[in-house]
Amino acid sequence: MAHILVVDDDYNILQVLRMRLVSDGHHVTTASDAAEALARSKTDRVDLALIDLKLKNEDGMALMETLCHQIPGLPVIILTAYGSIDTAVAAMKRGAYTYLTKPFDGHALLAQVDKALAQGRLSTEVKQLRRLVRDSYRFDNIIGNSTAIQHVLEQVSQAANTDASVYIEGNSGTGKELIAKSLHLASSRRDGPFVAINCAAIPETLLESELFGYQKGAFTGANRDKKGLLAEADGGTFFLDEIADMPPTMQVKLLRALEERSFFPLGGSDTIQVDIRIIAASNKSLETEIKKGAFREDLFYRIHVILIKLPSLRERKEDIPLLAHHFLDKISLAMDKPIKGFTPAALKKMMAYDWPGNVRELENTIECAVAMSDDAVIDAGVILRNPMQVSIDENLKPFKDAKESFERRYLIQLMELTRGNISQAAKLAGKYRADLYALLKKYALNPTDFRSAG
Repeated sequence: MAHILVVDDDYNILQVLRMRLVSDGHHVTTASDAAEALARSKTDRVDLALIDLKLKNEDGMALMETLCHQIPGLPVIILTAYGSIDTAVAAMKRGAYTYLTKPFDGHALLAQVDKALAQGRLSTEVKQLRRLVRDSYRFDNIIGNSTAIQHVLEQVSQAANTDASVYIEGNSGTGKELIAKSLHLASSRRDGPFVAINCAAIPETLLESELFGYQKGAFTGANRDKKGLLAEADGGTFFLDEIADMPPTMQVKLLRALEERSFFPLGGSDTIQVDIRIIAASNKSLETEIKKGAFREDLFYRIHVILIKLPSLRERKEDIPLLAHHFLDKISLAMDKPIKGFTPAALKKMMAYDWPGNVRELENTIECAVAMSDDAVIDAGVILRNPMQVSIDENLKPFKDAKESFERRYLIQLMELTRGNISQAAKLAGKYRADLYALLKKYALNPTDFRSAG
């Protein structure tokens, strides 16, 4: 039930509008002038306003602008007996959702009211999601305030505005299913089911029956009817994870079902119609799979309408402390271990590691550390203990030391290459001779030592 404010200085019109809107299930507040309307808007909830363009000695569009300033995103329908293109354009330019000319048809009124309310709800939801992005706040379980993650969330908010198919590309462990669920919850299908299938985890012989379902007697062991996952997702979102691993024969059948939004269950003769939104994902490049002949190009274009690319964890390292503390809070609570945080050495160790398993590997690492730690804080000694995680440089130098170490090695190689010839070395390094001499002096390197070596 929506709360609608109706403003008109004609008492009869107010009563007609009230009756029509109340009969359609809405709560209605009426006002005969701007002052009363503004007072009502401060005490009553308002989801939509219907405002007469020509109030007695007042401007209805001015009232509209004041109300929209007080209630951002409020949809407004202007009522006018002076219908013209100029009036409509002026009202729309100044923020009206639409306008209706008196006398208006009751059905047309209710249709426009429903559309305006739907638009208002969608606008509010998108603004809320964008505000979450701007505030670096997590949407559902998406943790991070890096530029890369903010960009992903902005894409989610934009994609939520449509019903187009979405393809999510990202390495294993980057959170593809989490993004798919967030997109579903941010969309108009949020009240419908979210059904997911991992195409790489189901044998080819079972995949068809899982997707489309089957009738009793369709094959040996089919002793009852079974509803397929596509039918389970009717009215909601269907998520196909690791779609690049779907066998070619199934790709043909899936394409036909997506194009027609209908299919036959195995052993069945009655068509099943579905209303679903498709989200697909893979850790492989579908373009590469197409070139290899492993993925159908026509299916690619059917699912690859909106692309969302997920960054790897090494591309958003500034999020590692945030993620690590989030997992620590969750896991220490589950294990009933009062661990409060990480030592600087532990955080440094995590920041230096490349995380080939991405966020999933980070969570597993924190879980292992919590299990193995007996202290109030996690130290570096219990972080990344797996022999597979040996690529980490535990002795990461400060930037100044690393820079000086690089400069010294570079100068030695330069002197060896030019056999101590300062003129030639300065040209190769793009330095003035005086600057090069200063650097050599800084690191106690003598060009003549390299001449004798030559």
